[in-house]
Amino acid sequence: MRGIISCAAYVPYQRLQRAAIGDVMASAGGKGTRSVASYDEDTTTMGVEAGRLALRSANGAQPDTLTFATTVPAYLDKTNATAIHAALRLDSSAFAADMGGAPRSGVAALRSALERDGATLVVTSDIRTGRPTSADERDGGDAAAALLVGTDAQGAVIAEYLGCGSATEEFLDRWRSPGDAYSRVWEERFGETRYLPLVDQAWNAALKAVDITAEQVDRLVVTGMHARAVKSAAKRLGTAKDALVDDLSATVGNTGTAHAALLLTAALESAAPGQTIAVVVLADGVDVLLFRTTDAIESFSPARTVAAQIDAGSTGLPYSKFLSWRGMLEVEPPRRPEPNRPSASAAGRNHDWKFGFVAARDRTSDAMHFPPARVSWKGGAIDDMEPAPMADLPATIVTFTVDHVSYSPSPPIVAAIVDFDGGGRFPCELTDVDASEVQLGDRVEMTFRRLYTVQGMHNYFWKARPIRG
Repeated sequence: MRGIISCAAYVPYQRLQRAAIGDVMASAGGKGTRSVASYDEDTTTMGVEAGRLALRSANGAQPDTLTFATTVPAYLDKTNATAIHAALRLDSSAFAADMGGAPRSGVAALRSALERDGATLVVTSDIRTGRPTSADERDGGDAAAALLVGTDAQGAVIAEYLGCGSATEEFLDRWRSPGDAYSRVWEERFGETRYLPLVDQAWNAALKAVDITAEQVDRLVVTGMHARAVKSAAKRLGTAKDALVDDLSATVGNTGTAHAALLLTAALESAAPGQTIAVVVLADGVDVLLFRTTDAIESFSPARTVAAQIDAGSTGLPYSKFLSWRGMLEVEPPRRPEPNRPSASAAGRNHDWKFGFVAARDRTSDAMHFPPARVSWKGGAIDDMEPAPMADLPATIVTFTVDHVSYSPSPPIVAAIVDFDGGGRFPCELTDVDASEVQLGDRVEMTFRRLYTVQGMHNYFWKARPIRG
């Protein structure tokens, strides 16, 4: 049996009230909220967070391949999946590669994983934006999702892959030239007339391939970047009215490349054994994937559900700060020198520390060392250290300060010293916090973030954030 062993999604903490757009721009901002990647997040860091959650729920199953799909890569001419590979501390023999450029790359990565041997971690991530007051800005969202695909030999399959149907056609619906900041969209009726026949073709092919009827589909996920075509498609597939899975448009928004895996994850988190789930993705054609949940779904324990992350989000993000984070509104920076560019050679020498947050523990004295060191500060033992992975350990704030002077893309900086459960004290920066609400004794967890970017080089490292949800 081949299918999904584990699944997880990452929804950023920050939310933008759509009404806030209208309040500032004197336009119809709309109802509900959209998720927003923070100033120190990009598609790579969000992919790391989704991958961490998926592996945490996988009961020890490990991938031999990692594929990463996004339309907004942090790097070109460099593989972004390798940073995710490093942060997840996968074995060096595990293959890592990007699949990007268009939203269809997300379902393509999943389909490729389902149709190959071995265990594959499929990570999809996207940051969606558009011109101020545009539909893309209002209705988009930022998120990531990760699906661990394999067989019963690699781990307990919670959703068996049944089969698929697909239809492809070339037509110009949505596009963005290299170097463009925003997508362009053709007239909506044209896209709808091209998509709907492809929906029928792919849907009927998928049902025929696995010998089921539309009435036997218990949960239906329909997504794509063409909202009008998606809405029409959901009405014509012949499933029960209550089968359609919430598309999260009112709380998260459309997360592009990540959205199909995000909605599939949400569906699996509330599914019962024996349910048939259909995933329909409209993107330069139509792909339909069919799954059936197994008895193992009852014992599947998500590390952090999509619903919990949505409930734990903050809806107070000002529209002006959103524009600043997106680079559309340039604000006066702190009058301090910008940081130097990160060193590729230093990062290479400290690979496990920088990306995996692996400290060192002195075997003789049990003393912790952040970063790892050859000589112990307690007892002076030399080269007697063992690796101490710290990324998944919670910690407690023992002291902190709010710094309005140091350079930051989004001041002020909240710097804290935290004590890890089980030992170890570390000075770090806090993120996803309101400086006025931080208190001594707050519980925090580590999160992979982008500290800054200089000369096109991203300096990734770990920060701490409050434990929520």
